[in-house]
Amino acid sequence: MSEVTVPTESARSTVYGPVRSWRVGMSLGIDVLFESSVCSFRCIYCQLGQIETPTRQRSVWVPTERILADLARHDWQSADIITFSGSGEPTLALNLGEIIRGVRALTGKPILVLTNATTLDDPAVRSDIALADRVYAKLDAATEEAFQRIDRPVDGVTLGRVVAGLATFRESYRGLLGIQTMFMPANRRELDALVDIYLRIRPDEIQLNTPTRPVPRRWFLDARGNYDVAPFPAVPLRHLDREEATEIEEILRARTGLRVISVFRPDDRQEDR
Repeated sequence: MSEVTVPTESARSTVYGPVRSWRVGMSLGIDVLFESSVCSFRCIYCQLGQIETPTRQRSVWVPTERILADLARHDWQSADIITFSGSGEPTLALNLGEIIRGVRALTGKPILVLTNATTLDDPAVRSDIALADRVYAKLDAATEEAFQRIDRPVDGVTLGRVVAGLATFRESYRGLLGIQTMFMPANRRELDALVDIYLRIRPDEIQLNTPTRPVPRRWFLDARGNYDVAPFPAVPLRHLDREEATEIEEILRARTGLRVISVFRPDDRQEDR
């Protein structure tokens, strides 16, 4: 889910980047998990590799003070935006709201949270991420069977709960909500049903992505960034080519009337994005 590269000097920091993101410009990453990969998904395309701690349980993984101290020492001034992602699902950090408040007070920068939306049925989580200027949420499937096959959630997480949580969050959230879908041959046939879900949620934009990066066999800290070469064996995945992505992009625009941006055409990003 992350969009930034880990520089060598911050290899043991909860703050990493900034580098250029195709979605948001110069992005500085905040890792609220850090010591392990922690997520409620084990996606087949996950750039983190194997999730070491699969869970839906919220906890304080890194003290707020540690993150703010790392941020104060980092080059945050050159970033356009502060992005919460890192080593898994950031909403699993029980102190997420506290960290967002602290980051905003220190930097004054816009804040983005990347989430897989599995915790949005929790009012406390919705309250925490509503503090962000932008929320980009994952939605890779329109049927439970595809959801289980692609995202491989922990027990108790269903597609119905994810969609309901997103719809509820959309009703009250005043920031920018983007829905990112990782299109690949495994879910290409879900497009028609996905359109119906997009129309139910009504995000501000749909973000079309595809897994061009090989998946490492194991987690490593630098996996939270756009690494060039994984230190472990990595498995390439089948993904869309530019022509297929353009076709999907055109269908989505025509059938939803929503803004659509694509990893293949990042220059389509609107000026106010």
